[in-house]
Amino acid sequence: MIGYVTLGTNDLARAAPFYDALSAELGTGRMYEWPGAIAWGTAGGAAGVALMTPFDGQPATVGNGVMVAFEAKDPGQVDRVHALALANGGVCEGAPGPRGEGGFYAAYFRDPDGNKLNAFVMGTE
Repeated sequence: MIGYVTLGTNDLARAAPFYDALSAELGTGRMYEWPGAIAWGTAGGAAGVALMTPFDGQPATVGNGVMVAFEAKDPGQVDRVHALALANGGVCEGAPGPRGEGGFYAAYFRDPDGNKLNAFVMGTE
């Protein structure tokens, strides 16, 4: 149902390497680029993520309660995505590990602009 998600940035050049690293680990890359925006994903594939400076010219701000989750193939990839996020200017919001019941394994982090993200895998039990 979701085609893509757009997150705001105040410094696209600073934030782009963060998403380049995560998308490479997740098996994709930049899909589209235009002035003030970059989108990562695979055309015809699952939903992508775009990072852009706000159209209205106002500063980008973080949405309270908003989070984008990247689906990983296994817990090891969740661990690697989390490590890449921190190595590329991200901030830890929850170390990788199991969450609750049912085999949900996840890690939480913020990008250089403060947007909350997650890498997860289901069914690890």
